Amino acid sequence: MEEFKKWSSFLLPYKFALDELKTKINIMVEEAKYMKDYSMIEHIKTRLKSPKSIISKLERKGFSPVITEAKNHLFDIAGLRIVCSFSSDVYEIYNMLLKRKDIKVLEVKDYIRFPKPNGYQSLHMIIEIPITLSDRVENVYVEIQIRTLAMDFWASLEHKIYYKYNKEIPDHLKIELKDAADTAKLMDEKMRTIRDEVQLLENSKGWLLTPKN
Repeated sequence: MEEFKKWSSFLLPYKFALDELKTKINIMVEEAKYMKDYSMIEHIKTRLKSPKSIISKLERKGFSPVITEAKNHLFDIAGLRIVCSFSSDVYEIYNMLLKRKDIKVLEVKDYIRFPKPNGYQSLHMIIEIPITLSDRVENVYVEIQIRTLAMDFWASLEHKIYYKYNKEIPDHLKIELKDAADTAKLMDEKMRTIRDEVQLLENSKGWLLTPKN
């Protein structure tokens, strides 16, 4: 019971970090929407690792399963995923986060420009955010993933298959998944082209886009 309370107390700033970060991003995007009349984000998901998951990861990495090791060596205890419509939105949100003074970007991995061999695409960031508690200010690490709807659908499917086959996906399914990732990328590009064309029409002088009945 005492050990559980220690882990719960340790995880509390991470929960606050996710709450605060989600609010910051929502405000940031609402401001952009007001300026552009366009919402870049489809949805936001947050995830906080359980003590069991943290201990398991520490042991896999060769660290002692204690709180101090978790704090010093794990940077994805708190995770936030931003799902956008288009890849251009991914980089716009990324640049907006870079410009903020209230968070510190520590690491970026761009798996959109440089996908993983299996086809995985997403933009990952490790950020540090200060959380003001009653007796101290604690700097908390959060992993942010930014991806499109197509990328998110692919990642969800790959994750289910990965665990269904106990992390040993058959070769023919690996090929199919890679093909699906390539198709998702092409769809992202095609939908962005259509979106850009529609915007050009809307912005053309004397032309109004009106829905048909």
